[in-house]
Amino acid sequence: MNLSWRAAWAIARRGLDWRFKGLRLLLVCLVLGTAALSAIGTLTGAIERELSTRGREMLGADLEFTLAAREPAPDELAAIGTLGELSQGARLQAMAVKVAPSTSQTATPVELKAVDDRWPLYGQFELEGGRTAGAPQGMAAWIAPGVADRLDVKVGDRLRVGEAVLSVGGIIGKEPDRLAEGFSLGPTVIVSKAALDASRLVQPGSMVRTKLRLKLPAGADAVALGESIKARFPLAGYEVRTREKASPGLDRFVSRMGQFLVLVALAALAIAGIGIGNGVNSYLEARRGSIATLKILGASSGDIARIYLLQLAAASSLAILAGLAVGVSVTPLLGKALEGLLPIEAGFVLDWGALAIAAAYGALIALTFAAPPLARARAFPAMALMRARVSPLSGGWRGAVLPVALGLGGIAALAVLTAPQKLLAAGFLGGAAGLFLLLSALGWGLTRGAARIPRPRGAIARMALANLYRPGAQTSALVVALGFGLAAFVLLAGVQTSLDGNIARRVPNRAPDYFVLDLPQDKVGAFEGVVKEAAPGAVLRMVPALRGTIVAYGPENAMTRVADLKEIPDNAWPLRGDRGLTYSSEVPEGNVLTEGAWWPTDYAGEPLVSVDDDLREALGLKLGDRIAVSVLGVERSARIASFRRIDWDSMGFNYVLVFSPNTLADAPHNLAATISLPGQSKTAGVRRAILGGLVKALPSSSVIEIGPVLGQAREILSQMGTAILAAASVAILAGMAVLTGAIAAARERKTYDNVILRVLGASRRQLLVLLVAEYGLLSALLAGVALVLGTGVAWGVIVWLFEFDWLPDWTRILGVLAAGVALVMVLAVAGSIGLLRTRPAQVLREL
Repeated sequence: MNLSWRAAWAIARRGLDWRFKGLRLLLVCLVLGTAALSAIGTLTGAIERELSTRGREMLGADLEFTLAAREPAPDELAAIGTLGELSQGARLQAMAVKVAPSTSQTATPVELKAVDDRWPLYGQFELEGGRTAGAPQGMAAWIAPGVADRLDVKVGDRLRVGEAVLSVGGIIGKEPDRLAEGFSLGPTVIVSKAALDASRLVQPGSMVRTKLRLKLPAGADAVALGESIKARFPLAGYEVRTREKASPGLDRFVSRMGQFLVLVALAALAIAGIGIGNGVNSYLEARRGSIATLKILGASSGDIARIYLLQLAAASSLAILAGLAVGVSVTPLLGKALEGLLPIEAGFVLDWGALAIAAAYGALIALTFAAPPLARARAFPAMALMRARVSPLSGGWRGAVLPVALGLGGIAALAVLTAPQKLLAAGFLGGAAGLFLLLSALGWGLTRGAARIPRPRGAIARMALANLYRPGAQTSALVVALGFGLAAFVLLAGVQTSLDGNIARRVPNRAPDYFVLDLPQDKVGAFEGVVKEAAPGAVLRMVPALRGTIVAYGPENAMTRVADLKEIPDNAWPLRGDRGLTYSSEVPEGNVLTEGAWWPTDYAGEPLVSVDDDLREALGLKLGDRIAVSVLGVERSARIASFRRIDWDSMGFNYVLVFSPNTLADAPHNLAATISLPGQSKTAGVRRAILGGLVKALPSSSVIEIGPVLGQAREILSQMGTAILAAASVAILAGMAVLTGAIAAARERKTYDNVILRVLGASRRQLLVLLVAEYGLLSALLAGVALVLGTGVAWGVIVWLFEFDWLPDWTRILGVLAAGVALVMVLAVAGSIGLLRTRPAQVLREL
């Protein structure tokens, strides 16, 4: 007979119950995979929309020009002013002190931000309480909550910054262009241009950054206009940003995070597919008798396919809907975790496109992995199904070739077409397919190898080995599931421990206590006197500090102009914007020469420069090549005399370029200094004395306390690590579900074997020992494979995606792997307790 779809649904519906017994593994895996895809798609879509729609507000302009250590020349300012409505401001580090009758002064480092009357060009600035405001007037100042807390000031109180006395006009509530400003070394104080001039902080050589922001006419090409100014003033050293790239660092982080999230989603999808295949296989195996009965009663193979396809479709539809609901529900939690790192607010977001893509993925993955077991149930005759317990089925896969090929093709097309990084998605899918084939081949080889090795003498060991290759053994399926699951555990441990290692290494616990910026050369004696009086054992270090932009590099007669590069080479970050520059007659502390020689102390020949080893590798530099930099709008060129390896882990003065003194000494500049206090001097009283004394003696200098800065850096990296691990945990949950399902599927296959052994006199204890021996042998063999695969993928995530150092903690990784193996054993034993209690007579009657 040939049943209609309606009749097939009537039979299928009777075979389902509200608890979905037998299909729970399919439900769990499909819910996890769909939830991961919908949450990640919704989150990334929300971030991209925020970056797109808020680009102008985040930058505060359509186009921004930044200059280091100087203001624009009149001709530069006039040329930029013709492009659109211009707002000019500045940003620099300073010290703020509360003006109070008390003789003791409390000082705090701040980020001084000067703006003009046109600020903000886009967005709204708000004070605490929601009051909208513009630029402060005269000697008024808007201060961040951190300034108010540290100095115990409120509206109406007065602050001294440099030589200016400012009146607190309000507490900052919402600063529209805060994200584009990047990492700050102190809370913000916003002042007018008049207040900045009164502070007298901007002197020749000061570390000030001038910002020229433009509101362009409708239809203007911001990128082209920015490039035109750079081409017209090639030595000016302008750093250009547009509304599309409001925060390059944020854009790079979002891109890397997006790539990682795509990998997590696809990994969860691949692992969930294995679980779905195991779940469907177990479900149809449990209904082997019903399928055989239907065939005996006249149901055709097509009828069988329709009935169980409808059952699986109903369960899959429910799981997909539940996964979409879970994904939408957890998106606010992900948004909360990333709130300080990304421009997104925690809250429910409905992205119908992302949900549709997640649902399509779920349907395709369910179809693809359910097709092989469904094809086998459709292909075998009734009598073969009846004898399946004693004569396990094999073959029957040909009918699944077309649906599997279509499903895999659809998944690949959907992944590549919808992924922002198409090559990454394609590469991952190829890698996942290769890993699946590798594990499948390993399972096949393990089965064949177990059949050929000599038999152990012990009965339990001999039977455990035989279980790996006997007819109907689930060795290949278990190898694939256990391999993916254990590798996921190792991957998580590798990523987590490397992130922890980078936090510990990049944000060291030992560092100078203070950095001092804009120290005038004629005030060195006053500086040393203040510090030595407060802390006689303090260690001081001072270096010349300038800012400049690399404008050209390479062989003398064929130098590459940075302005002509279409794309900055990998790892050549010093070419982006202005950099710190210095000169020295000696090799800087913490640096080691790797090639070339240092110039003599009294060197007076042609200008020379020493270059960081990493920059040499990125740009392909050689000894004798030249580097040209723009300092205060003047190009200066020097020949490369040496290369250095820099200890970036030290929080001291580390410069990519160190010049011979005769190259830069004549340029207006100040010094930068570090203060390292001995242990007994690190008291609150000593710190107050140093800060108060330096503010009084050096009003134009700024002092940065390193502790809070390191704390902020640790918090950001820790927040990033938490978000990454939270996303990766989805794949881990899917892996655990797959492990559970694989063990459950294998348990069903063992029912007949255990009954026969019980009839032959085996005790429950012997059966349990046999089970532990079999899974222990399999897990031990796969642990090494999982270690290699998991650490390999973790290395790629850390080094390629996030460009961190590979710093794994092998003890913790091996501990997690051991815990994963223990979890496999616990699941195997727990899942077989019911099997050991089965009564042989009852099972034999059902055969």
